[in-house]
Amino acid sequence: MKGNDKDTVLSIIKNLVFIFVAVSIIRVFLAQAFNIPSGSMKPTLLPGDFILVNKLVYGEWSVGIPFTGVEFFTYHNRLAKPDRGDVIVFKYPKEPKIDYIKRIIGLPGDVVAVVNDVVYLNGKPLKREYVGDYVERNARARKYIEYIPRRYTGKQYSYSVMEIFDGEGLNFGPIKVPEGYYFVLGDNRDNSKDSRVWGFVPDKNIIGQAFVIYFSLDTDGGGIRFNRIGKVIR
Repeated sequence: MKGNDKDTVLSIIKNLVFIFVAVSIIRVFLAQAFNIPSGSMKPTLLPGDFILVNKLVYGEWSVGIPFTGVEFFTYHNRLAKPDRGDVIVFKYPKEPKIDYIKRIIGLPGDVVAVVNDVVYLNGKPLKREYVGDYVERNARARKYIEYIPRRYTGKQYSYSVMEIFDGEGLNFGPIKVPEGYYFVLGDNRDNSKDSRVWGFVPDKNIIGQAFVIYFSLDTDGGGIRFNRIGKVIR
């Protein structure tokens, strides 16, 4: 092998090592990419959305081999505490190898209930406003803006939810959220398996907070959804 060829090979190896290290640092400490496979978070997130999850503020810092699932060390970072209204990615409590995404409704110590589609938090119903129908091809659902009080700021936080069958959702509770756990719901209230079905999310299972859609592809063949790229997740 000639000198120039050796220099080229060494340069390629150095670049690959740099990329590997950079990707590892980003995945461990800053952000991780996920895609949305189902409609349980409609209308906030759609199947085919590709999102970034913030692991810096709170989340799971895992050291291992990128893209393999092999981990050598895990640390649960808590620079800030998860709050009501946050959309989080977490390890499914029944099968930790599977990642789920839902919205935090109840914090440790909160008493939560769901009656006739209305969420009750500590005995008070969450305010929500009907804002029109959510239409997707031949399907139609009622869309609401729901308001929830933040624990750590005291301010009201708003987000979109939808009901396919208005007033016919799964009732739940009232029940107190245990210490070290969270109560979560999907925004698609009639098509989400969440804490109403399988229970609470342990704090240790939280991977991070979803914060932006970086790419979106219509899974029914509609092409790239350019209007969703760069959308901040609320």
